[in-house]
Amino acid sequence: MDKESKVIIVGAGIFGLSTAYQLALEGYRNIMVLDRHMPPVPDGSSSDISRVIRFDYGDDDYLELAYDAYLKWRDDPRYNGIFYPSEYLLVGKTSPYGQDWINKTTAALDKKKLPWYKLESAASTKKQFPVLSGELAQPGFFGYNNHQVGWADAAKAVAQLRDDCFELGVSFLCGRHGTVVGFDIDSSKKIKAVQTLDGSKVDGDHFILSAGAWASGLVPMYNSTLSTAQVLGYVRLTPQEMEKYQNLPIYSNFSTGWFNFPPHKETQTLKMAIHGWGYTRTPTADDHNSVKSNISSPPLIPPRQRINYVPADGEVRLREGLREILPELGNRPFEKLAMCWYTDTPTGDFIMDWHPDYSNLFVGGAGSGHAFKFLPILGSYMSLALKGQLPQKLAQKWRLRKDYQTQGDTFKGDGSRGGPVRRELEPKERTKL
Repeated sequence: MDKESKVIIVGAGIFGLSTAYQLALEGYRNIMVLDRHMPPVPDGSSSDISRVIRFDYGDDDYLELAYDAYLKWRDDPRYNGIFYPSEYLLVGKTSPYGQDWINKTTAALDKKKLPWYKLESAASTKKQFPVLSGELAQPGFFGYNNHQVGWADAAKAVAQLRDDCFELGVSFLCGRHGTVVGFDIDSSKKIKAVQTLDGSKVDGDHFILSAGAWASGLVPMYNSTLSTAQVLGYVRLTPQEMEKYQNLPIYSNFSTGWFNFPPHKETQTLKMAIHGWGYTRTPTADDHNSVKSNISSPPLIPPRQRINYVPADGEVRLREGLREILPELGNRPFEKLAMCWYTDTPTGDFIMDWHPDYSNLFVGGAGSGHAFKFLPILGSYMSLALKGQLPQKLAQKWRLRKDYQTQGDTFKGDGSRGGPVRRELEPKERTKL
């Protein structure tokens, strides 16, 4: 790409923003980011008050990259007031998914010579962390503790990245003018412009599609991505409870998918979530999907804030997880409930590759519920991928694969998901969104 070329980035999440920032640092002078809302986008997966920053992976590549990112979160002054260290408990009970994930992860940590500490039992874990008053993951409790972990205030991190882009001259186009609903494509399969919700067009030379869960409605993805909604819950804490739970560790039950964050001081809330198989939503005509084969998509028009709703069974799972560690809060009404849209791939790998159908369209994204932690290094790898300079093993891992298109349900994940099987949202549930 020539540095005077007009680069259009569709999507202002962490893939889009980090790419815009990196390209601007490298001297690209004509970059425009389009999105439905000025970032942090309220219903985007990169928004909200918190994201876990860890490097616990059974995959050597992701472990190495995540550890590099973790060191930057921890040591770079730009993340002061955004990143917070925490204890991290990865636990499970009798479950093939939880056991396999933890065994692979600890083996990879050993290979990298990174420390972890076995949790011998629920009783000993509660003795080590007396704030945990519940029965924990029983029967069949197993797990380990990692001290080198933390969490980041996601909205603050995205806002900082957005402002960095502003300072480097990146342009933004949002609202109906920036809501992309399709592409103008010439006879040589080259994209000339994006079509927006207000009926206008924005032309460009190169296009980067980083629209997250909405991307599969814009171009064919050949069954290599699937949009799924995960549930979030927030409980209001009193000032006394904020002090009581200030040392609450991040607790992830890989058998159920439930995990929590330490209390968030500014909002005075305790957040929890499910990293599971999630829910799908068949698109409607109002979603303006250009690709009819897209089988799941969030609503297109962004709300001012996330809708206060999750399906009833999702709320039950959130409350069961809360009772597992803090039963005294088990009947506390939720301050807010919400759904977070993942862009899953069959293997849990990201996608950073040129689209096979269009000569000037690059696809970056498919975070699969674990990309946010890579924010400090993501842009540099997106830039390498754009130039065809990724290490071969990463280029192979992050390619856009067409071989899934003739297969059935290929979305088996990376082994980190827990809980009930994925299901389609029912009509009454869809209306709540």
